[in-house]
Amino acid sequence: MNDSSQSQGTMMTQYRSAFSKLALSTFLFTLPLNAALAQDATAVAERLKAVLAGQNLALSWTSVSGDASETVLEGASIAMAGEDKPVSVGKVTLGGITEENGGYKIETVSTEAYSLTEGTTKVDVSPLTIGNVSLPAEGSTDPLASFLMYETANLDNVSVKIGDKQAFQMTNFQAEVTPPADGNAMEFTGSAEKFTADLSLVEDPQSKAAIDALGYQNISGDFQLEGTWQPTDGRMALSSYDITVDDAGTLGMTFDLGGYTVDFLKSVQDLQKKMADQPEGTDNSAQGLAMLGLMQQLTFNGATVRFDDDSVTNKVLEYVGKQQGMSAKDIANQAKAIVPFLLMELNNPELATQVTAAVTAYLDDPKSIEIAAKPASPVPFALLAASGMSNPKDLPKTLGLTVTANQD
Repeated sequence: MNDSSQSQGTMMTQYRSAFSKLALSTFLFTLPLNAALAQDATAVAERLKAVLAGQNLALSWTSVSGDASETVLEGASIAMAGEDKPVSVGKVTLGGITEENGGYKIETVSTEAYSLTEGTTKVDVSPLTIGNVSLPAEGSTDPLASFLMYETANLDNVSVKIGDKQAFQMTNFQAEVTPPADGNAMEFTGSAEKFTADLSLVEDPQSKAAIDALGYQNISGDFQLEGTWQPTDGRMALSSYDITVDDAGTLGMTFDLGGYTVDFLKSVQDLQKKMADQPEGTDNSAQGLAMLGLMQQLTFNGATVRFDDDSVTNKVLEYVGKQQGMSAKDIANQAKAIVPFLLMELNNPELATQVTAAVTAYLDDPKSIEIAAKPASPVPFALLAASGMSNPKDLPKTLGLTVTANQD
C-alpha cells in the first residue's frame, strides 16, 4: 500500500471518529431539550385538565406530545362528574400556545371528526375548533380563573342518521364571546345557519297523523341567541333566543336574572359534584334542599316568551276543524269563547280581560303573541317561591304579567 492510500485511510478513520463524536454530542445535547419540550407540553395539558376539573369535567388522555407552542393529546376523553362512561374525543390539538401572566393563551383548540353508532342510529360530528382559549395560572386571583374562557367556537356539521334516513342535521354553528374587561360585562352570541329534521320518523300514530296533515314531515330552520353576563354583580341577561322553523313560525325567549355571580356558580358546581359522588341509590334530599337554598340567592328581573306566526296557526285551526267537522273560523271562535272561563279561577279580572283580548286579536289575524313578566323592581326567588305556595293567584301581579298580540 502506498503512502497516498495510507493517508486516505487515516483521514477516513478520523472523519468517522469525528462524525461519531458529533452525533453523540448532538444526541446528548438534545436529550434535556426534548425532555424540556415534553415537560412544557405536559404542563399545558395538565393546566387544561385542572381548569376543566373546576367545572366538574374530567379530561384524560393516553399520551401527550409536542412542545410549548403546540401540544397534542392522543386518545383524549372527557366525562361529567359522576358519569362512569367518558366520551371519547380522540386527538385534540392545542395550537399557537403562548405564556400569559403565568398561565397560557391558546390560539386554537381543535378536535378530530367524531362518530358514534348505537343500533341503527349514527351520529357524526365535524371537527370542533375553539379560538383564543385562556388558561389562567394556578392560584390566580382572577374571579374567572376557574372557568375555561374562549372567544370563538365553530362546528361545521352535526348529523344524526337512523338507518339510511337523515333524522337531523345542523350546519355552521358559531359562537362568539367577548370576555369581561375593565368593568364591562361579558357579551356572547351563538347561531346555527341551518338545521333540518325528518319528522316522518316519529312513531306515535297520533303525532304522526298530525304532522302529515300539517305538512311538516320535513322541517328546516335556524336559531340564534345573544346575551350578556356581568360577573361582579351576577346580572345575566339573555336578550334573544330565537328558534325559527321555516313556513311555521319563530319561538323567541328572553330572561333577565340577578345574583348569578361567580360564587353562586362555584357553589352550584360544588353541590353538583357532591351529588355526583354519592353512591347510586343514596338519598339526595338534603342536597336538593341545599340547591333550593342556593336558588334563593337569585333575583328575577324579567322574562318573555313570544311566537311570531308564519302560517302554522291557520294550519292547526284547519286540522282541528277537520277532526271535529267544523271550519277553522268556528274553531277559532270556540277558543275565543272558552278563554274567559278558563281564566276565572285566577280571580284577576284585569289579566283575564287582557289575555282574552290578546287571544281574540291573534286568532282573528295571527301575527304574534307574547307573554311577558316584568316586575316593577327585581323580585327575589325566595319571594316568588313563597308567593307561589301561599297565594298563587297573586303571582301574576308580583311578576307583572302581561299578554299582548300582534305588537312589534
